[in-house]
Amino acid sequence: METPPLDLGELRLQPWTDDDVDAVFAGQQDAASRLWAGGGALDTRDDAVALVDRLRSQPNRASWAVVDAASGELLGSVTVHSIDLGQGNAQIGYWTVAAARGRGVAPRAVDAACRWVFGALAVDRIELCHAVENTASGRVAEKAGFRSEGRLRRSFRYGDGAKHDELLWARLSDDPAPDLSTRS
Repeated sequence: METPPLDLGELRLQPWTDDDVDAVFAGQQDAASRLWAGGGALDTRDDAVALVDRLRSQPNRASWAVVDAASGELLGSVTVHSIDLGQGNAQIGYWTVAAARGRGVAPRAVDAACRWVFGALAVDRIELCHAVENTASGRVAEKAGFRSEGRLRRSFRYGDGAKHDELLWARLSDDPAPDLSTRS
């Protein structure tokens, strides 16, 4: 699915390019990224090439590189996937490089992606899941306007090879949009 660039002031969401591969590989080497990687850890540059190719070419997905608008530095990724226009549902995933964490990057990127999907596609529900132990992702979900809906037992195998319980969140198209005008 072709995704338009989205300008958010200090942040920019833009389509993936081959030029992003080295930054993706470098940005996915810290312990937290390797543990919580939904598609598996990136052990080689070729793994990063495959990830970028997958992010920009799979159908039923809208994916952006999240970059610093001034420097162009890669800060993370946000992807709306498993888009089912018949049901009006989708799922969202994201990650940030270590240096971007705690700066409000993920909540703003997730919110912008949701707003675009709700406005451009026949989607009225976006789900977000994260491992129970990944409390930072719970804070992102809450700040980005998602509501907690429950716990999924042993639902996903993460980078440590173990299946983890996940928390399920959802945002509906008519839920109040979050106010992310200040960093948090």
